[in-house]
Amino acid sequence: QDYYGKELQKSEDLKTNACITTARPLPKVVRDALERVHEEVVARYYGCGLVIPECLSSCRILDLGSGSGRDCYLLSQLVGEQGHVTGIDMTQGQVEVAKKHIAYHMDKFGYRKPNVEFFHGYMEKLGDAGLADESYDIVISNCVINLAPDKTAVLREAFRVLKPGGEMYFSDIYASQRLSETVRKHRVLWGECLAGALYWRDLYSIAEEVGFSPPRLVTASPITIGNKELEGIVGDCRFVSATFRLFKVAGGSRAGPGQVIYNGGIVGHERELVFDANFTFKEGEVVDVDAEMAAILQSSRFAGEFLIQAGGDNAAALQGCC
Repeated sequence: QDYYGKELQKSEDLKTNACITTARPLPKVVRDALERVHEEVVARYYGCGLVIPECLSSCRILDLGSGSGRDCYLLSQLVGEQGHVTGIDMTQGQVEVAKKHIAYHMDKFGYRKPNVEFFHGYMEKLGDAGLADESYDIVISNCVINLAPDKTAVLREAFRVLKPGGEMYFSDIYASQRLSETVRKHRVLWGECLAGALYWRDLYSIAEEVGFSPPRLVTASPITIGNKELEGIVGDCRFVSATFRLFKVAGGSRAGPGQVIYNGGIVGHERELVFDANFTFKEGEVVDVDAEMAAILQSSRFAGEFLIQAGGDNAAALQGCC
């Protein structure tokens, strides 16, 4: 709370590049939406990725660790006036910045009533903020789960508030090994999102324990620290900023591998939908998918965008981590 509320006043105050968005090209619809976000909100943004999944019209979205509200105001435009975005953050100062600009953004977007709200609270205890079971289509988070000491509690709460077929789409920092006590207790490395980084294999076991389908990697990029003192403390551990998607798939929907055809109906992704590092769906093209992917597409908000048929021989081969 001190680091994000007092020490950091703007994104230039960060000491490593862990919390700086990667240079992946943004779709035009996202670039345009970003330009309409208030400059103070953008200046106090400390995320490590862009957490804008596809197929958002009229969705209910929860942003864990919403900070000054940049991602919430961006998503507010993409879900439309019928959609809704909730932000929750533990730093009172950040929540105040976000709340202060609600009227400005609703006026700018031409909405009659606000479709965003912000709460001061903890992502491990969403019930304390009154967030009900199965009340959101998507949970996003941008580089903040590493700041929570109990990552299992965060994923469990996200799973609880998601509707069946819902998705957790989040970017975070991962480590190539489990971190030493010295690193984990280092104040600046904690604030810079490195000391709390999860060993990447542990994400897979926590997701399974909580009930999510196995994590699907979307993008990843290495992090350079560029500070000799901090590099010495970290040693030979390597860090990566990665975006994963997890789905709350009902147990009975895992039938078997299949073939799918994307209909090109998602705004901004009409020609092709880059779903993750393994699967890119081109409009009208038949793609073999494994049982897990078939279940995800069938039970999620993507179901109406695909023609899904049983069968497909090569589908089971595309498994494992990229």
